[in-house]
Amino acid sequence: MTFQNTLQFAQQLDSQDELKKYRNEFIFPQHENKNVIYFTGNSLGLQPKSAKTYVDEVMNDWANLAVEGHFYADKPWWDYHERFANPLSKIVGAKPSEVTVMNTLTVNLHLLMVSFYRPTKTRYKIICEEKAFPSDQYMFQSQVNFHGYKPEDAIVEIKRREGEHNIRLEDILAKIEEVGDELALVLFGGVNYYTGQVFDMKTITDAGHKQGAKVGFDLAHAAGNIKLELHDWNVDFAAWCSYKYMNSGPGNASGCFVHEKHHNDSDLSRFAGWWGHNKERRFKMEPNFDPVHGADGWQISNLPILSLAPYLASVEMFDEVGMDKLITKRNQITAYLEFILHEIDKEVKGHFEILTPSNQEERACQLSVFLHGEGRPLFDYLMKNGVITDWREPNVIRLAPVPLYCSFEDMYNFGQILKKGILEN
Repeated sequence: MTFQNTLQFAQQLDSQDELKKYRNEFIFPQHENKNVIYFTGNSLGLQPKSAKTYVDEVMNDWANLAVEGHFYADKPWWDYHERFANPLSKIVGAKPSEVTVMNTLTVNLHLLMVSFYRPTKTRYKIICEEKAFPSDQYMFQSQVNFHGYKPEDAIVEIKRREGEHNIRLEDILAKIEEVGDELALVLFGGVNYYTGQVFDMKTITDAGHKQGAKVGFDLAHAAGNIKLELHDWNVDFAAWCSYKYMNSGPGNASGCFVHEKHHNDSDLSRFAGWWGHNKERRFKMEPNFDPVHGADGWQISNLPILSLAPYLASVEMFDEVGMDKLITKRNQITAYLEFILHEIDKEVKGHFEILTPSNQEERACQLSVFLHGEGRPLFDYLMKNGVITDWREPNVIRLAPVPLYCSFEDMYNFGQILKKGILEN
């Protein structure tokens, strides 16, 4: 398709958009009585209008049934989390028994590392990406310290080549082979939070397994954003937050994946709690732990139903839409945003450098843009003029045109505001 930088063309794309009705299913912050242009769904997704209904349902059941809500609510709290199994399995490419919801993201990664990071004197190293999200870096450091190793010895970061913004797949594979028999775990982000680079998880998983290591992924920026096939890729484990592309609300519950090949491994270490105990015998208060079969067996405490309610509202919307349609629009709207940026770049004195790979296979919803010659005042101008975006030092803005609620007209209008901001600053 040949794009045009005109309002009429953007509106034409919106009229043809198969997902356009879903924009009205979300609540937008307002600027001068208009919806803001919202580019930070990679940080916190907008609130679905249905979320309040789901939360109110729990509140009403609590008021009217009290403890009996566990068994007699319309959606009993006792098995509330089981409603996530089918829709989440489709989002991440898993079997329903391989996914669950519990805790929050870094907590779950720590718990999964109890099972899948079992270092020995000779096999103890972790391979990760350079400049992984800081929480992951802190997690790696604390895990290797806990096991008696020094981070500088045990943590191997795959670095970008000099002058390049993204990590080359061949460098990841070469480093995995180089570390070889010393490698205990490969734990990457599915999508790099800073650049928006999508990693080839299948190839990385195969390479890690070839060296005898376990392989897991932090899918914070991938779940609900890219096509995942965790079961078929043979990934050992993964976890993701739900409040970015899946719009569950700030700091909300995390999802987990544990491949079925590990479900019957009685020698696999895990931290146990009563909610992971055999469901049919849970209230017998038995002294010995008998885990639920599947990913639910990694649960520890009973679940925060008020937190799960808005997550369920969003997950059911994803199930209605399907990832294939989301990705089709994602590709088109991201390409249109890229086109707009290049067009505005021709009209202003500054220079935009898009850090995110141009190859569609290596990017998803996010474009990270280096604003050469511009600084924080341009970001402040955008925010004051109804564009909510994300600033990262030194002068990078991250733009995530989420397909469920962003429009092509948003992309056009953003370009006009951006151009005016550069000319005025």
